[in-house]
Amino acid sequence: MIYLDYTANTPADPAVLNAFIAAEQRYIANPNSTHIAGQQARAEMDRVTSSIAQHLGVQPAEIIYTSGASEANNLAVKGIAQAARHIGKHIISTELEHSSVGASLSVLQQQGYEIDLLRIGRDGRVDLDQLRELLRDDTILVAVCAVDSELGTVQPIREIAELVKLYPGCRLHVDATQAVGKTDLWLDGVDTMSFTAHKFYGLNGIGALYKRRGLVITPQISGGASTTIYRSGTPTLGLAVSLDAALTLALDAQAARTAQVRLLHDRLVAALRRYSLVRINSPETAVPHIINVSVTGIKGTRFQQALSEQGVCVSVKSACSSDGMPSKAVFAVSRDRRNALSSWRISLSHLTTEEEIEGFLQVFDTCYKTLTNLSLIHI
Repeated sequence: MIYLDYTANTPADPAVLNAFIAAEQRYIANPNSTHIAGQQARAEMDRVTSSIAQHLGVQPAEIIYTSGASEANNLAVKGIAQAARHIGKHIISTELEHSSVGASLSVLQQQGYEIDLLRIGRDGRVDLDQLRELLRDDTILVAVCAVDSELGTVQPIREIAELVKLYPGCRLHVDATQAVGKTDLWLDGVDTMSFTAHKFYGLNGIGALYKRRGLVITPQISGGASTTIYRSGTPTLGLAVSLDAALTLALDAQAARTAQVRLLHDRLVAALRRYSLVRINSPETAVPHIINVSVTGIKGTRFQQALSEQGVCVSVKSACSSDGMPSKAVFAVSRDRRNALSSWRISLSHLTTEEEIEGFLQVFDTCYKTLTNLSLIHI
């Protein structure tokens, strides 16, 4: 098997697994319990939270643990909107957002909130001039992903934050799920930021929301305080330890891992460009970990299935997206519905080997020739 779907999920690093197991075995009490075992667990939870906050350059009180990025996005988007409804009901976002953001916006729209989506340029970046035009006194939220999962586009978060701060009643939420370990994080002027461990070699089931201190949001889970008043539930100490371990590794090794992935990316893109019907949809400025590809005339789902039958794992759109519809992200940059329907995603890792790249190219060549020939016959 050749696994090239690291954007959807990454294998847990052995060091992360070891940290999780050690914490689970050593700390058996609920960190909220007041007895000695609970106090020890609470002390470890405080240490881990301080470590995560230090990595991000924020305060421990600004970290909210969640079950993953989907919950964190729901908490940020709905929580900000509901808490600020007395100021206004206007929200700005993009077509590039994860379904957990898009679905949250749909729910809010049904509740009377007004949603505007920013245009996406051919380079995959949001239109800052349009953002400047759309922002108004009753705008309460701008929600943007730092790196989108389909194209790998890096959004200009610093410039967006500069525009948003001109409107005191508006908050900026950044979904950094695909950014951690791939590109530098920008938090100055950001009010909330979501991420999850399983995207950077941590465990499934643990994520976090950075929430700027002093910002009031409406909790989405009722039932009493945990490590924060904004999210109920028994603190998952072992998972928090594993999140810290994964984040430490991801940030410490980011430069070396990204340089390694860049070499694989450049080789792969150069090889794919030799095929006349191949179109690379990811912009030149995208993170090297994500390569979005279309083969003209062949639906992405069909090409993905052909690759899968040969033991190669790639994705069509986000793993959390519904099937059968063209990629909104690819359509936004190409303005071509057929091209969007033909798109699929390769995602690389520092774990990807030269042998796997060679193996993929051999399988791709076979699938390309078979499917394009069949397409010509049907025409």
